[in-house]
Amino acid sequence: MSETVKKVYRILVINPGSTSTKVSLFENENSLFEKSLFHDAPELLKYPHVNGQIPFRYGVILDMLHEEGVDPRSIDVFVGRGGSAQTQPGGVTVVDQKLYDDTEAAVGGSEHPAKLGVMLAWKFAQEFGREAYTLNPTNVDEFGDYARLTGIRGLYRVSHSHVLNQKAVAEAHAASLGKHYEDMNFIVGHIDGGITVSAHDHGRMVDGNMGADGEGAFTPTRIGSVPVLQLLDYIEAHSVEEVRLMCSRAGGFVSLFGTSNSDTIHELKEQGDPKATLVWNTMIYQIGKMIGAMSAPLRGKVDAILLTGGLMRFDDITEGLRDYCGWIAPIHVYPGEMEQEALALGVLKVLRGEAKAMVYSGKPVWDGFPGVEF
Repeated sequence: MSETVKKVYRILVINPGSTSTKVSLFENENSLFEKSLFHDAPELLKYPHVNGQIPFRYGVILDMLHEEGVDPRSIDVFVGRGGSAQTQPGGVTVVDQKLYDDTEAAVGGSEHPAKLGVMLAWKFAQEFGREAYTLNPTNVDEFGDYARLTGIRGLYRVSHSHVLNQKAVAEAHAASLGKHYEDMNFIVGHIDGGITVSAHDHGRMVDGNMGADGEGAFTPTRIGSVPVLQLLDYIEAHSVEEVRLMCSRAGGFVSLFGTSNSDTIHELKEQGDPKATLVWNTMIYQIGKMIGAMSAPLRGKVDAILLTGGLMRFDDITEGLRDYCGWIAPIHVYPGEMEQEALALGVLKVLRGEAKAMVYSGKPVWDGFPGVEF
């Protein structure tokens, strides 16, 4: 065994979500600990812009490391979940000043809280003289042309999804069958504070909803799809910035109940509260519609429906989706997510020289339809 493989790397994984900051410390393949720190939406809404959360979340992570007795200077590399920059190919990418700046500015058009992972990893790396990486950020783009075009000239759909966890779960499920992700068709749903459902065609995520942009089912923090003319009427009585905030952080349960805490809403539903029952079951219904829609790009040739994310701890979501969508393909549930391991192990391969990290180009993956001008 080579000296490179024998070396022990300490890898800190930073994974911000819409309602939490999840942090793990790995020594090579071994997770030393994993902490998920919940942030209720009203706390995060104190910051007018998602970028303003950086000092708060940075402090939370530092405090957690202190409690665990970990000196940040003992960490070899910082890895953050990413998003919001220009669209990128899948794989490991070095976090540098250009990627940080484009992420901070959200040049890709999405303000998903996952962007904070890149920014926090870069902040730690700069503070402690280390390197930073990201893997399969929310803006990985593998869409087909039919998934992009809209009925408005110059307005195109792009990929904003839970790519990291969806691909990790799809790869794990394929491996459990003794097959490769690239040989199968899946519909994968990440169901948590944000909800995205995507069609995976032989290793490529060819279509899916833009969850952080207000498309799909409403969620604990997002409004989901709303009829355009009704939304315009709403905007007349509110500001555009208010609506932008509701698309990603202040919609869904937050708008309807004043909290993003799914446990609170589910407990009310279990107690028979009519409002909570209506809202909870409507969310399941809307997720079912999304899964049905994603069967079309795969032409009904779906090997499995894979359900993952934090909300899959609730059995009634599984039961409801089996009722709505079990006829499409077998449903398999992976509660929680595989993001921490995917981030750590992907970067570990780079550190060991088994894979090569990409450098962010600053250019979008897609630059137009071949031979077509609008």
